[in-house]
Amino acid sequence: MRKTNSPVLSIIVPVLNEARTIVDTLQTLQLFRQRGAEVIVVDGGSDDDTAQRAQPLADRVMRGPRGRAAQMNEGAKVASGFIFLFLPSDVALPADADTQVMYGRARDTSVWGRFDMRLVGKHAFLPILARILNWRSRISGIAASEQAIFVQRETFFRIGGFSDIPVMDDVDISKRLRAISPPICVTSRVTVPAKTFDREGFWTALRDLSMMRFRYRMGMAPAEILRRHHQRKEKIAAARAAKARKQARPAPIEPKLDTKAAPSIKADRSPRDFVAEDRRQKSSSSGGSTSARRRS
Repeated sequence: MRKTNSPVLSIIVPVLNEARTIVDTLQTLQLFRQRGAEVIVVDGGSDDDTAQRAQPLADRVMRGPRGRAAQMNEGAKVASGFIFLFLPSDVALPADADTQVMYGRARDTSVWGRFDMRLVGKHAFLPILARILNWRSRISGIAASEQAIFVQRETFFRIGGFSDIPVMDDVDISKRLRAISPPICVTSRVTVPAKTFDREGFWTALRDLSMMRFRYRMGMAPAEILRRHHQRKEKIAAARAAKARKQARPAPIEPKLDTKAAPSIKADRSPRDFVAEDRRQKSSSSGGSTSARRRS
């Protein structure tokens, strides 16, 4: 579906090896295409057929350098819209996302914005965490990539787009955009699957994500943050594997004592008890022999 006129909204989706889910992801965006939005898929060099499956469901599918920030920058270069919306492939937009973006732009002089989010997963604390993260974003003016950041086209190119860093590219661009204007905080919520929390455990994932942000705030280089994060994940995986091997190891078989072959010995009997019992047995034996002689 090609647009004859320049669209107002360009939705840019970076993907990598997502052949199993890309069709479902793009199906949810067809409503926005019908209303005039442009959908651009940027493949970072998938080893599967992600790009082929995306082709019928997007206005443009292109190859770009691997890395989320680099892929989104490449998509922006070919986008035609007045506003760029950057959407992680596993995040679902609300049905009124395009309307909310346009409404926010019409009533606000801000040049960028983001959505509130809903975390969907197994842990009961995820809804509470989502409310805290939405509140923190509203207060700090910092948005996460999962909140579907949208930026006015001219502003995006003026600040140089996303910094080509392995992590924290969302925090980095938020800080630069915040210096121009506060974000438009759309209260309609995007749906974010909490896969990391389900896989790693709620408290472990929360600790890791918080530590990454803290290290970035303290000035650590994004590449070093990512290296330490992977190092910690490897240690956790090794510990879990060792625990699983230990649990799978069969327990040693205890030898069974033949209680019939040997009389049980009570632990509370002293040597004096054994001597007394031996004397009783001898006395009984000698008494029996005397009785037998008398009868004969």
